[in-house]
Amino acid sequence: MIVVLFGPPYSGKGTQAVRVASRLGVPHVATGDILRAEVARGSALGKEVDPIMRSGRLVSDELIVRVIESRLSQPDAAPGALLDGFPRTVPQAEALDAMLHRNQRRLDVVVALVVPDADLRRRMLKRAADEGRSDDTPEAYSERLEVYRTQTAPVLDFYRERGTRIQDVDGVGDVDAVTERIAQALGAGQHA
Repeated sequence: MIVVLFGPPYSGKGTQAVRVASRLGVPHVATGDILRAEVARGSALGKEVDPIMRSGRLVSDELIVRVIESRLSQPDAAPGALLDGFPRTVPQAEALDAMLHRNQRRLDVVVALVVPDADLRRRMLKRAADEGRSDDTPEAYSERLEVYRTQTAPVLDFYRERGTRIQDVDGVGDVDAVTERIAQALGAGQHA
């Protein structure tokens, strides 16, 4: 089962991705983590992305799709994977679908975490206070939310038009309760 965990900034995607992937028995595929690991390993891919990342530029969609394709070809991803942080744009979704098709796989479901704006803002402020993150400011929050609405949210419409299963899940509440809601939406059962 290939799952995309989707939602606005501060919706809990990172937290839930690790937990849900474990419940499903599939790897958690976070593109940033993979890129950093490839660089650390000194792989051919790592050597290609290292100068791009060092310069602060964004890695191209084509390269990110190659990274995901490489990760999905590993034995532990044979039963599937949970994608976290990708796709972020419609062109990325198109490239992902084409790559999956090439490999005789498909995206099974998009789990969309639904969290009201007031809760997202509250989470940002809490994370800023708890972790002292200088990038968690009201201005940065507003910018991230705007980018999400204009560039990332249209990915859901893309998948709806393609007939891909989309499961909206209430992302508000206790972390364990949200994990249970996602697991139920995916049919992963209780305490798997």
